Amino acid sequence: MGKTIRQLSEELKLSKQAINQRINSINGFRSKHTYKVKNHLEIDNQGVKILTNFDKQKRQEREQNQQHKNDKSENIDHILLKQLDVKDQQIANLQQALDQQQKLQIATVAENHQLKENVRKLSGLLETSGSTQKQQANDKDNNLSNNANAIHGKDKSNNQNENKVAEYDNRQEKSFKSKINNNWWHFW
Repeated sequence: MGKTIRQLSEELKLSKQAINQRINSINGFRSKHTYKVKNHLEIDNQGVKILTNFDKQKRQEREQNQQHKNDKSENIDHILLKQLDVKDQQIANLQQALDQQQKLQIATVAENHQLKENVRKLSGLLETSGSTQKQQANDKDNNLSNNANAIHGKDKSNNQNENKVAEYDNRQEKSFKSKINNNWWHFW
């Protein structure tokens, strides 16, 4: 036989409302463990055991939840520690790459400096050889200009002679034309 809510509340030293709250908090308790006798509700023996051990059960559930949270927290801590180790390794690799980059840059700057020095030396050599070549070119120009002046002088005298011949030809042609134009039929 079961017990009524009043009997159970006296036995557990709880109020009827507390017993009703326990009954309502357990899923499916009313349909499985209660039945109506005349005008009051009775709880079967298995239901009485469940309600009697309700505090112990809740405490165990809380402990299990707490243990689960602790396990979860430890798991998260473990995962975070692994991630930190990975990040530390990545930072070390990046630091090493940065050091290599800086060494390469220093070597490149030194090599550029050496190349600039070589270019300066070569340009100095080219300037001295360039001045020698300019001097030689000036000497050639002087020789050529002397030859050109001699040739130009000959060309001038030839041109003067040709001009005199052309003038003489022009005079003769004009005198011939003037004789032709004096004919009587040209007056019309």
